[in-house]
Amino acid sequence: MANAEHGGRPTEALGATAVDGTRARLRAARLALWLLAAVLAVRQVAAVLTTPSGERLTTLEAWVGPEGVLHVRGSLYDSTQFTGTPLAGLVLKPLTRTAEQALGWGWTFGTLLLVVALGLVAARALPQPVGRRTAILAAPVAISLLVLSLPVRNTLWLGQTSIIPVLLVLLGCFAARGQRASGALIGVAAALQPTLLLFAPLLWFTGRRRAAAATGVTFAAVTALAWAAMPHDSYTYWVHHLAGVGLGGPADSLANQSLHGALLRLGLEGPLEIAVFLLLGAAVVALALRRAVRYAHDGQLLLAVAVTGCAAIVVAPTAWQHQLLWVLLTAVGRAGKRARDRMVWPVAVVLVMTLPAKMMLPNMEFLYPVRDNVVLLAALAAATAVPFLSRASRHFRSPVPTPYAPPVPARFAFVPLLPFLRRVLIRPNLLLELLLIRVTYAAYAKVRLAATGGSNSAGRARAEEHGQQILDLERLLHMDIEHAVNHAVVKIGWLRNFFDFYYTSFHFVVPLTVLGLLYWRRPVDYRWARSALGFATLLALVGFWLYPLAPPRLMPDLGIIDTVHGVQDFSQPDYGTLTHLTNQYAAMPSLHFGWSLWCGLVIAIIAPRLWMKVLGLLHPLFTAAAIVATGNHWILDAAGGALVVGAGFGLTYLLQGPRAATTVVAATEFSSEPSAPAKDRTPS
Repeated sequence: MANAEHGGRPTEALGATAVDGTRARLRAARLALWLLAAVLAVRQVAAVLTTPSGERLTTLEAWVGPEGVLHVRGSLYDSTQFTGTPLAGLVLKPLTRTAEQALGWGWTFGTLLLVVALGLVAARALPQPVGRRTAILAAPVAISLLVLSLPVRNTLWLGQTSIIPVLLVLLGCFAARGQRASGALIGVAAALQPTLLLFAPLLWFTGRRRAAAATGVTFAAVTALAWAAMPHDSYTYWVHHLAGVGLGGPADSLANQSLHGALLRLGLEGPLEIAVFLLLGAAVVALALRRAVRYAHDGQLLLAVAVTGCAAIVVAPTAWQHQLLWVLLTAVGRAGKRARDRMVWPVAVVLVMTLPAKMMLPNMEFLYPVRDNVVLLAALAAATAVPFLSRASRHFRSPVPTPYAPPVPARFAFVPLLPFLRRVLIRPNLLLELLLIRVTYAAYAKVRLAATGGSNSAGRARAEEHGQQILDLERLLHMDIEHAVNHAVVKIGWLRNFFDFYYTSFHFVVPLTVLGLLYWRRPVDYRWARSALGFATLLALVGFWLYPLAPPRLMPDLGIIDTVHGVQDFSQPDYGTLTHLTNQYAAMPSLHFGWSLWCGLVIAIIAPRLWMKVLGLLHPLFTAAAIVATGNHWILDAAGGALVVGAGFGLTYLLQGPRAATTVVAATEFSSEPSAPAKDRTPS
């Protein structure tokens, strides 16, 4: 009976039940992740195979098509379409026209199988020991990330072979039995991509000298074989083009994410550029190999391999997008002693490798050098700068924990997301926060731009129909004041200028200022306010998509004067539907008013002084007047904005409970109260 709980069940039975529940959840999570990986794979394959033949597998067609370089009688390099080594040409040479009809399907599915193999090998190569959950979920997560990555998507789309060298290196390091077999696989990979010879010194300095020697011998042997079979092509590639320099597109193209390409884009040319490239490249190789050797000795061989691959990207003459998978593999490294910093590097790597550079950084001219070289900078950081933790560090497996607010009864335990939305009491990592805010806003802008009703003309007709519905409803409610307010303001020059300035200037400045001040001065409240704003914006996107609405200024024959954008030309069928920046028909709900209302409520709740609260509440009032006076929104748009903001705060409360700051204060006051006498604590 001593081991029995109050309910009469032994503690062993309770423990077994908990373990069984954990295993069931892990099995369900693994199944869901495998289904996700399968859906992503099918989607990518379908996107390739449903594209017209002249627009997909263009690199493959350039190799083996009727006019492809592998069918011409001259050199493979008579044109710059073929960028592979002579060995790659020798392997592809036997492909005949009879196989070309089915080659696209076979190549696509074969590439997908290589991606799956790459994900499985990478998952098995994680530094030991790994937890049970990581071991179960690593493979589907790795495959999903690979399928989503830009290098794999470009490889599938273009019909490239860039996955093969990466897979050969991983097989040589983690799957081959014996050092000679390992070195042979890596030697073949280097023969296909010469900069991978950097793995030979990695093998040598980590004690696998037979493998390093086998790498060099295999590389020399297969290269000599290709030279004997194709002497003119080999001379052209290795001597005339200096191991591929100048092949493919222009070396200063944004697609070339090597140090050589970046220096050319910065304006360096000729001997100076070559000298700088060689000097910096030598420094990167030396530092990267030193770090890789240290990580290999530390038991993190996969990280060591990824760091060496990143160095190969940096020093390659050309590193096209489909050759950049090494950067994604560096996500296995652990950086950051605190739990709040642990996800910064993996998240940054995944975003860099899955999203276009324009989504990573704002469209500002002074940021162009960074945006144009974002993958190169990630590879350079991984190879030389990111302070990955050693397994000997006490923070490797147990980072400094993040403090959380105490749970409160107001939280709803039946909501599944609650365990993942605990209320943190410290500010988030600034770099990660800025990165996620930027990516979220870029996604918001893209969704808003896409919500046009299928086509420009269809979108305009539907939006104008909805505009008439809103106008009719406002007339029914006797609140159709847009025309009267607009024309009254137009007659007063200073008032018109004031509302134009307020509409165009305060929409972003005030929310960003509030977020910045909260982050710096009130980090606990920052997380609460940011969550509410995020939920409100997400709900607004749903409204933009489901109910495209023409604002008053884009309603023909209504007579609204657009005080901000000028005279409208309704004779152009597509006018107003799209601009280069936004969707003009994303009016319901009004985020101009919604974001201003969010600012006002946050200031009113948090500000310590009455005059601050009043000033904060004046902002949504001025914004409401501005959006109506300038003809950019209906009154009901503002009502919709208020609705989504209220829903945003409501969802935040539902998923997290009250503001963490209030519960912390309450818990502190409760713990500081003196204990009552024993007779007072006796229940009545």
